[in-house]
Amino acid sequence: MKKYLPTLLVLCIIFGVIIGINISQKQYYKNYSQTNNKVDELMELVHACYVDSLSMEQIIEQSMPLILKELDPHSTYIPAKDLEATNADLKSSFSGIGIRFIIQEDTLHVTDVIRGGPSEQVGLLAGDRIITVNDTLFVGDSCTNEAAQKKLKGPKGSNVKLGVKRYGNSELLQFNIVRGDIPVESVEAAYMIDNKWGYIQVARFAENTFAEFIIALARMQMQRCQGIIVDVRGNGGGYLGVALQIANEFLKKGETIVYTEGIHQPRSTEYANGYGNFQNTPLVILTDETSASASEILAGTVQDNDRGIIIGRRTFGKGLVQQPFDFRDGSAVRLTIARYYTPSGRCIQKPYLKGDNEEYEMDIVKRYERGEFFSQDSIHQNDSLVYKTKLGRTVYGGGGIMPDIFVSSDTTDITSYFTQAVSNRLIQQYTFAYSDKHRNELKTFDKYEELLAFLEQQNLVSDFVSYASGKGLKPRYWQIEKSRKRLENSIHANIIYNILGMLEHVRYINTFDPTVIKAVEILEKGESFPKATTQLVVK
Repeated sequence: MKKYLPTLLVLCIIFGVIIGINISQKQYYKNYSQTNNKVDELMELVHACYVDSLSMEQIIEQSMPLILKELDPHSTYIPAKDLEATNADLKSSFSGIGIRFIIQEDTLHVTDVIRGGPSEQVGLLAGDRIITVNDTLFVGDSCTNEAAQKKLKGPKGSNVKLGVKRYGNSELLQFNIVRGDIPVESVEAAYMIDNKWGYIQVARFAENTFAEFIIALARMQMQRCQGIIVDVRGNGGGYLGVALQIANEFLKKGETIVYTEGIHQPRSTEYANGYGNFQNTPLVILTDETSASASEILAGTVQDNDRGIIIGRRTFGKGLVQQPFDFRDGSAVRLTIARYYTPSGRCIQKPYLKGDNEEYEMDIVKRYERGEFFSQDSIHQNDSLVYKTKLGRTVYGGGGIMPDIFVSSDTTDITSYFTQAVSNRLIQQYTFAYSDKHRNELKTFDKYEELLAFLEQQNLVSDFVSYASGKGLKPRYWQIEKSRKRLENSIHANIIYNILGMLEHVRYINTFDPTVIKAVEILEKGESFPKATTQLVVK
């Protein structure tokens, strides 16, 4: 018995350690904020013994992001001062005065007054220049986007006094505005193409997105819509539940939408309930490299269920689910708690190295550099992560949703002249100045077609070249000729937006957008329902 005593002793110690670890882990998750651990001991040691005086609060604030960085690229810490702004995009409204603006020549110019908002009610107009805020001069170096947001936003019911310079008035006009709730629309454009196909552009999956989406679908249904195009290009995601609601409208009862799973999160599967009103409507989803998260859930479930056609470029590749956790001081973390999986079982999260967010964030740049935006052949799928759709079509995991029809990015007419004009914001500045100068005349047009017919007679490219030259961009005429059509389209699009707003801007852009054109072609041919033989193709 004595010879087994050391072995028994070791086993008892190991058993005790295991029990202790399990108990301590349970106690940690129950009272993690009160647990003394190595980090707590270090902080106490620094506080008690460090050579210089320190702000322990500041050290903790700086340490939180570094800790989360070691987990994954999407677990983030949000300081209390930034939490409201961070959450604003996903809210249905914010409190403010209800304007859109641009800062040009050190002055805040009103570009649009939101319908029904406080500014419209008191008579503020597009083209007005805000010179004073609460009787304090607000021009020059102090006039920045950040400063303007702080001055114009505020609690609902609070007042702000604006001194406004208006074209044709020599004196400043004074406006007392009571801040109110300003709606934030996430369905930025919804209209009928050729009186047959409904087009819906979804910018984000926010609180009110599903309600806006359903209203758009209902209006299209009343116009005898024969098929739907859902555009989630540039949509970085949002609330998972909203994506599930939208997907449900197009799927039959019992079809899988998505499932999530993590080490502390048991598998949870979401199924369509069969109450969707558009289960048999032809459907096309438009994606690109900035379509992420909830956008990929929508595209993935449509593709895996062979419910519609995905057109565009490979999506971002975010397959991690974050849950917000609030701290008592008003700060919060968004912690990754699970991965999500499309119906075929694929997780489309692209690879990442823990602690190396820079490499992760440069992924889209590297895609561009290796030609992925221009040729499908440049895309290397992971052959070890092969999955099948319901019809047996091959799809891949591990790096975004690959569209059924690839549409390349056309850059053949982009020159360094055009690039400099865009990067220096000269097109934006020129088109705002032009819109402002001719606003009364341009406002007589209601639709982009009418306004475009007028603009096409104005030789605006030559006018822009003269304007840009005065701003330091020297003319390079062979480049200008090569980029003429792109310059013209950009100038017209900006002026249409300035005068008529987002819907008419999108309607115009879509007339020469190759991805939208391809979507309409697929719907016209009746090819929006995939077949077992449907393969990825290149346009």
